[in-house]
Amino acid sequence: MAQNSRERPRFGTSWLPYALVAPQLFITAVFFLWPAGEALWQSTSTQDAFGLSSQFVGLENFASLTRDALYHASFQTTLLFSGLVTASGLVISLLLAAMADRVTRGKRLYQTLLIWPYAVAPAIAAVLWAFLFNPSIGLLTYGLAKFGVQWNHALNGGQAMFLVVLASVWKQISYNFLFFYAGLQAIPRSLVEAAAIDGAGPVRRFFGLVLPLISPTTFFLLVVNLVYSFFDTFPVIDAATGGGPGQSTNTLIYKIYSEGFKGLDLGSSAAQSVVLMTIVIVLTVIQFRFIERRVQYA
Repeated sequence: MAQNSRERPRFGTSWLPYALVAPQLFITAVFFLWPAGEALWQSTSTQDAFGLSSQFVGLENFASLTRDALYHASFQTTLLFSGLVTASGLVISLLLAAMADRVTRGKRLYQTLLIWPYAVAPAIAAVLWAFLFNPSIGLLTYGLAKFGVQWNHALNGGQAMFLVVLASVWKQISYNFLFFYAGLQAIPRSLVEAAAIDGAGPVRRFFGLVLPLISPTTFFLLVVNLVYSFFDTFPVIDAATGGGPGQSTNTLIYKIYSEGFKGLDLGSSAAQSVVLMTIVIVLTVIQFRFIERRVQYA
């Protein structure tokens, strides 16, 4: 009888499995559980600017957030910003991956050019786009002026939001492109050719065949990009706009930094970080609970 290929591996000693997972458990405990516990404790207390003394205040820090108009504005800004970054990033990356999948000549050059932005640090990406849109010497600003568009993201909140969204999407496009392109390459060509023979046009083949087949990749990137827009875009906002003008790009993650490291209000900053983490966890659970039902796994 053939040996079952799914037979579970057997360890010679009882401690070996725990030893193998110990490094990962240690890293998780030191860099996630410990900071999360510290943030949770600090959110229920007030501390002096030097962190030498603290006083337990319960849920007062959270209650003060409900009365903070700037926090409400920052919350709305975060929803708008994360929605724009996630949606536009996925759509543009999928479009570029679909185009790369159809390229026959110069494919390697095309793929390399699309992957390069991922090697750029977020702060450098923000400085690059801020320089291109510089109100005085920016190349793109000069081009916009030819069409009668006066650009100054230091004074215009809408333009500042566009700038940080553009820089954030550009930084993440390469990551999304790699996964989308790999998903498209994994689709058997015979399926696409069969659909074409049946009379399905390019648009119908894409939405009726290709898109459902790469839905696991799309779902994975949806979760990753949502987390990216909430947390990893901090360097972009800090380098490009500093949360301004007029708090127009002051997202939750940047407000946490401003109050904790600039304002030295550690209690309020910790409470905001706990709220932000809770929001991201809830959104992730909702995605796995409801959106994943539409994912078609092979």
